[in-house]
Amino acid sequence: MRSRSNSGVRLDGYARLVQQTILCYQNPVTGLLSASHEQKDAWVRDNIYSILAVWGLGMAYRKNADRDEDKAKAYELEQNVVKLMRGLLQCMMRQVDKVEKFKHTQSTKDSLHAKYNTATCSTVVGDDQWGHLQVDATSLFLLFLAQMTASGLRIIFTLDEVAFIQNLVFYIEAAYKVADYGMWERGDKTNQGIPELNASSVGMAKAALEAIDELDLFGAHGGRKSVIHVLPDEVEHCQSILFSMLPRASTSKEIDAGLLSIISFPAFAVEDVNLVNVTKNEIISKLQGRYGCCRFLRDGYKTPREDPNRLHYDPAELKLFENIECEWPVFWMYFIIDGVFNGDAVQVQEYREALEGILIRGKNGIHLVPELYAIPPNKVDEEYKNPHTVDRVPLGKLPHLWGQSLYILSSLLAEGFLATGEIDPLNRRFSTSVKPDVVVQVTVLAENKHVKELLRKHGIHVQSIADIHPIRVQPGRILSHIYAKLGRNKNMKLSGRPYRHIGVLGTSKLYVIRNQIFTFTPQFTDQHHFYLALDNEMIVEMLRIELAYLCTCWRMTGRPTLTFPITLTMLTNDGSDIHPAVLSTIRKLEDGYFGGARVKLGSLSEFLTTSFYTYLTFLDPDCDEKLFDDASEGSFSPDSNSDLGGYLEDTINQESQDELDQYINQLLQSTSLKCYLPPLCKKSSEDSHVFSAIHSTRDILSLMAKAKGLEIPFVTMTLPTKVLSTHRKSLNLVDSTQPLLKKPSEDDFQWPRDDHGDVDCEKLVEQLKDCSNLQDQADILYILYVIKGPSWDTNLSGQHGVTVHNLLSELYGKAGLNQEWGLIRYISGLLRKKVEVLAEACTDLLSHQKQLTVGLPPEPREKTISAPLPPEELTKLIYEASGQDISIAVLTQEIVVYLAMYVRAQPSLFVEMLRLRIGLIIQVMATELARSLNCSGEEASESLMNLSPFDMKNLLHHILSGKEFGVERSMRPIHSSTSSPAISIHEVGHTGVTKTERSGINRLRSEMKQRSSTPSSPTGTSSSDSGGHHIGWGEQQGQWLRRRRLDGAINRVPVGFYQKVWKILQKCHGLSIDGYVLPSSTTQEMTPQEIKFAVHVESVLNRVPQPEYRQLLVEAIMVLTLLSDTEMNSIGGIIHVDQIVQMANQLFLQDQMSTGAMDTLEKDQATGICHFFYDSAPSGAYGTMTYLTKAVASHLQDLLPNSGCQMQ
Repeated sequence: MRSRSNSGVRLDGYARLVQQTILCYQNPVTGLLSASHEQKDAWVRDNIYSILAVWGLGMAYRKNADRDEDKAKAYELEQNVVKLMRGLLQCMMRQVDKVEKFKHTQSTKDSLHAKYNTATCSTVVGDDQWGHLQVDATSLFLLFLAQMTASGLRIIFTLDEVAFIQNLVFYIEAAYKVADYGMWERGDKTNQGIPELNASSVGMAKAALEAIDELDLFGAHGGRKSVIHVLPDEVEHCQSILFSMLPRASTSKEIDAGLLSIISFPAFAVEDVNLVNVTKNEIISKLQGRYGCCRFLRDGYKTPREDPNRLHYDPAELKLFENIECEWPVFWMYFIIDGVFNGDAVQVQEYREALEGILIRGKNGIHLVPELYAIPPNKVDEEYKNPHTVDRVPLGKLPHLWGQSLYILSSLLAEGFLATGEIDPLNRRFSTSVKPDVVVQVTVLAENKHVKELLRKHGIHVQSIADIHPIRVQPGRILSHIYAKLGRNKNMKLSGRPYRHIGVLGTSKLYVIRNQIFTFTPQFTDQHHFYLALDNEMIVEMLRIELAYLCTCWRMTGRPTLTFPITLTMLTNDGSDIHPAVLSTIRKLEDGYFGGARVKLGSLSEFLTTSFYTYLTFLDPDCDEKLFDDASEGSFSPDSNSDLGGYLEDTINQESQDELDQYINQLLQSTSLKCYLPPLCKKSSEDSHVFSAIHSTRDILSLMAKAKGLEIPFVTMTLPTKVLSTHRKSLNLVDSTQPLLKKPSEDDFQWPRDDHGDVDCEKLVEQLKDCSNLQDQADILYILYVIKGPSWDTNLSGQHGVTVHNLLSELYGKAGLNQEWGLIRYISGLLRKKVEVLAEACTDLLSHQKQLTVGLPPEPREKTISAPLPPEELTKLIYEASGQDISIAVLTQEIVVYLAMYVRAQPSLFVEMLRLRIGLIIQVMATELARSLNCSGEEASESLMNLSPFDMKNLLHHILSGKEFGVERSMRPIHSSTSSPAISIHEVGHTGVTKTERSGINRLRSEMKQRSSTPSSPTGTSSSDSGGHHIGWGEQQGQWLRRRRLDGAINRVPVGFYQKVWKILQKCHGLSIDGYVLPSSTTQEMTPQEIKFAVHVESVLNRVPQPEYRQLLVEAIMVLTLLSDTEMNSIGGIIHVDQIVQMANQLFLQDQMSTGAMDTLEKDQATGICHFFYDSAPSGAYGTMTYLTKAVASHLQDLLPNSGCQMQ
């Protein structure tokens, strides 16, 4: 018999260790591991981590097999792993109804359980008796299911199981917006059962989604039916949220050692090396001790100060746990594995040596990893005084299976028995390596021959939708419907993917469905996208954003292929030419660069070989999936109405339509639009027919607004005209500058009355037939809407079923063609059109740790949104907060969508902004227009409502970026029939400020330089010649007031502001702001870097309704923070910040009076602050900082040290 090699002997040693410390806990029936001999439950996360050592050892045996017994040993170990994974699968499949519910509710009550009965796979505690929702545990299961399948294990046996795993993908897909209980099952660190968004869960979900995408669960023996599909946009959502959160772990934990599992093995979820290193260093500097790492700061678990009789903590007692948190050796295993993956031998050596001192020797000399090390109760005070000096004692489970398993795995890796690629066959470890540049392939398609001809006149040769047959082109929403069938399973009552919008990454792949190649146009070109897609400049802008997004976020093999349709709505108003913005875009695309993205323009047939394909086999004829069985179930999205333009042409060409074509046609045609209203009369007769022609092919009407239970404020039947016109006026709907569309006055346009003197609706309908003016049609329909409600049947032209709602929808389309933005927004509000992406946009902002408020301050009118809401609730909340003012509600939705675009594309705009107050932003936009155009507030708000979406987005960008800008009226081209005032927005000179200068105090430098360098003539901007508003000496006035108003409205604070407030609170009893006290006790619960603390401070500041006053309070607090850096232990009781500001204002007034400026000193009515004080620059002899510093000094003079050098 051959002698055993040295490596074989060492492997046998590890096999004994695995047997005695891990496999002895495995249940022979279910394969699950109990946590210890005392605790019989099986936790999902712990089970997976605990079996990794067995999986690794099996591979080590297979690789180093000396004898046949070694191969048998390898097989036996691997089957132990399969048994455990299938045991967990059993547990989850028994809760299949929860998976189905959770996809739609994302509620903590509907989540899979976190632990199960080891012997029976059944549940152990009730749904509400444990923090079950732990997205990272489910994700970890999917991640290792993928890795183990790729390593050759066969875990999934049937197609039913494949369908279940596909639904688990949908379960974790929304991880980026799901607040859960996290790795430690606690949620918020006060342990009161409050779930929060955890970076560890988002990261693990991202890794699992990437790993399992396009993976065949039957391994080498499978076909296309056993492949799992993941939508790449969901992965990208997780990626961007991670990027915005790290190194923070959640709102209540500024750092958590559990993040090691996502920045390194097993998830490797973070792609930015610097972010990985920053997070790792934060963990080492804040959490590492002599026995391991703490889980997070102020973690009370098993500390001597924890009260074992209750689960929750009181917020104020968290301070007691500071410096005595227990240390967990398991995190050192992560560091060793991380060192092996990074090739950092020093790190591996250091941690392995440190481990030697803390492992516990069991019987027969085996090494055991304890759960944690705690401070002995009698040594607590000593540790408080001198952290990390007291010797700790091991507590908790011995061995701690999770730690034990990772210890064995790390040893196998460190000693060379395993290569990193063997426990990471899907190559997740390369996530931080440099990616090649992405070239986006763009194919421009004409909707029909007419558009194709117009493009050809400009020398641009493109194909039409009909030309590219047999390749099929469909709008993106059809893909959402198709994906809604993925993962359906009748046996388990699983419904597939919830109907959600599919982002640009999803529509940039080519799809093979029933052996036909499909390409889908991106969602932003779809007219359902609210009314944004009616604005061609906006479409071009969104194309630019999406191309840049594709360049940075594309991760798949092959190149992304974006299909850009040129539709009839992209023509000029008279339909005779292509819109100039669209033309110039196509020209730029031909150059190969557009908006910083590398693009290649070409026809689809050229791109077939270089694109990425996804094969969707679940619609194949032999699948049990019926396409039409759900027409009655209402699975159509609320917006599946027709865009019959060119999309139908691609199916008509085929003689015999198969079921798939019929299904797509049914989706496209589910509501086609009929014309009821008379055509508009135009100045020239020949172009009026163009509109009705275009009209019939466009999708205008959204089913969403089917006026389900629409609440109209009750109005008496008698409606005097005056009331109406003033109501319409207050909503700033119609711009009365152009005589052609002037609103009829009361005298010449009497509403018809019936015998009782009430408005006669039947006669109104008659008038509607002859009325060929857009504004008048809108007025008549508005009155019918208010009196009769949206579902009243007008019987127009003797046809039944023509409701007010239908007519409004048709009018909406006409207004869209005429670019009447005020009218479009107004009708959109009447129809309660929801922005389909509104809920997603809101979620995006929240996930980037930005809270939203809607409505105008103060509370309770202003409503805060701090967690994702379902679309219906969100829309209802916005309408409530807008006081049923339709215009404000619609504008609020629009601005939320723009903010979400910016938070994805330019996160740097939002630095040091925690809460975005939409109502204030709308107010500021209107005041900016009033200031620049020198007009009344009413006129300005009307101009605001009439801005095109593109201009609105620009105005918002200028306000966010802090750049100086001017707004001016501009002449529209002659052929435009719009009544809305034309406004152009342009940057002014070189007064733009950089980010550091923007944040408050250091802004003055640029200001002083600018004053000294501004010559008497405007600084050479061409716009100034045409009467543009340029900031010269006359307009310097009001500039700081405006800055403060802007910064106050968007809640921007100086960098590091919240951490400084935390320091002040440590030295006083509290800060009083506008009568509301921010107590120092908050620092006992929260740590300085916590988002939760920042939100708390923010909510106190937000009680101040005036943005400019809020900004002065922030400046006053900044002066106070200078004191917190001094040596003093205390600066007194409660500090009244508003008193300091008032005192500074008094000092300012005294100085002004002494220079004889009595008559010009106007005061703000609400706050009593002088307007000139608001408008003073921060520094300089008469600057606000000078007076605030004096005010702070006199306010706190009794408390300051008496040495003479302090005050000068």
